[in-house]
Amino acid sequence: MPHLIIEYTANLKEETDMMELLKKVNDSLLSHSTIIPIGGLRTRAIEIKDYLIADGTEDDAFVHATLKLGGGRTEEEKKLLCNDLFATIKDHFIDLYEKRYLALSLELHEFTNPTYKQNNIHARYKKE
Repeated sequence: MPHLIIEYTANLKEETDMMELLKKVNDSLLSHSTIIPIGGLRTRAIEIKDYLIADGTEDDAFVHATLKLGGGRTEEEKKLLCNDLFATIKDHFIDLYEKRYLALSLELHEFTNPTYKQNNIHARYKKE
């Protein structure tokens, strides 16, 4: 049930291709096929229109990604996964980072309580 939620400020919408970023981060996560089940992966970007960064005097921007995982992965697996994912995000924004004020961040949220879910997408990939 890995979910990746990317929040980004509206002032980036015209400066970057968010669908391209979604494809890149999805590929990054799916390259860890032993710990990321393809049928459970959900990746999305949410444009933030109302925001204030620092003192609000500049046209600052941010991209914040939250990776939500169920339990069961080792610390080493989580570190490798997040290192690769954050490298992918930084690489996507490297040119923009050189041109404007931009904050990039990634957090990992691991569920400690049970999650409730129903998903028949997994079955499609088990057939292949």
